[in-house]
Amino acid sequence: MALKGAIPVAFGDVFPAGAFATKVEAVADFDASKGGSRVQARDKATGLPMWAVSVTDPDPDARETSAKVKIPASVEPTLPDELPGLPFRPVEFEGLTVTPYVNGSGRLAYSFKATGLRAPSGVPVKAAAKAG
Repeated sequence: MALKGAIPVAFGDVFPAGAFATKVEAVADFDASKGGSRVQARDKATGLPMWAVSVTDPDPDARETSAKVKIPASVEPTLPDELPGLPFRPVEFEGLTVTPYVNGSGRLAYSFKATGLRAPSGVPVKAAAKAG
């Protein structure tokens, strides 16, 4: 079988109704974090610090409505601006991959990783140039 590791997927295949980012936070390396000091995880392939973007999936048919997408980047990714009058930040992920796994409850789950993020095309936001 030619599949090794993460499987490349199109953003629209994973989030057909789009995605809304709520926050970005550093991913902790739980093995290296000891004695109250928190160490940020690093991407195994690039060595870059890992960031987790929390997203909400508005698709009414989605099995899961929230997810985290990890992004390796030297600096914290910048989220697009909120939509005018709403607390939502529409976002698209570039270079999206998925890794299926069986979680602690014995259920199939997915780990998502991307190379970057941006505002969706057609969404008028100032921060789009800073994203990624």
